[in-house]
Amino acid sequence: MYEPQHFKLEDQETLFAVIRANPLAILITNGPGGLMANPIPFLIAKNAAGEDVLRAHLARPNPQWRELADGEVLVVFQGGDHYVTPGWYATKRETGKVVPTWNYVHIQVRGRASVQDNAEFVRAQIEALTDQQEMSRAEAWAVSDGPEAFITAQMRGIVGIEIAIDSISGKFKLSQNRNEADRQGVVSGLALEANAAGPAMANTMQRFSKPIS
Repeated sequence: MYEPQHFKLEDQETLFAVIRANPLAILITNGPGGLMANPIPFLIAKNAAGEDVLRAHLARPNPQWRELADGEVLVVFQGGDHYVTPGWYATKRETGKVVPTWNYVHIQVRGRASVQDNAEFVRAQIEALTDQQEMSRAEAWAVSDGPEAFITAQMRGIVGIEIAIDSISGKFKLSQNRNEADRQGVVSGLALEANAAGPAMANTMQRFSKPIS
């Protein structure tokens, strides 16, 4: 991934927090069947050795899991993103020398995947992922709420995978290459957007974006 230094974020806890908030990623493989890409929700977990791993499950009919065979994979997570109009820049009023761009949060994880086609792994992964997504709800649903025979039958239709993380990189493109007036103009403009993505990106910029000194 192209990563200018001013957009690069390396703090692992921050990257993991973004992944937990945006667990749906694109799993990319390049096996015997060629390139494949599928949207898959992932969970950060610890393996038996205490190492951070990604865990997920795929539908059994999905051919991608058969392509893994301990091969290298790329998992792409996308945080917030939004178009940035030149009209938000103070520089537009001063010189007119501005162009549009796009701000975004993007994380790539590289690792080696192994197939975990066993009921114990699959159930633990499903329960952990479900609990993570349900924990903030007033009436949280748990896997144990379903009839056991039904849940067991459903789980036979999926296959677990675990990815040992080799590297993780984050690109937080948040107007760090603009001066403070331009950056604040973008934050203010995003905050007033009618869609939910605009104010969310404004908050992200306020947390992570600092102009280049």
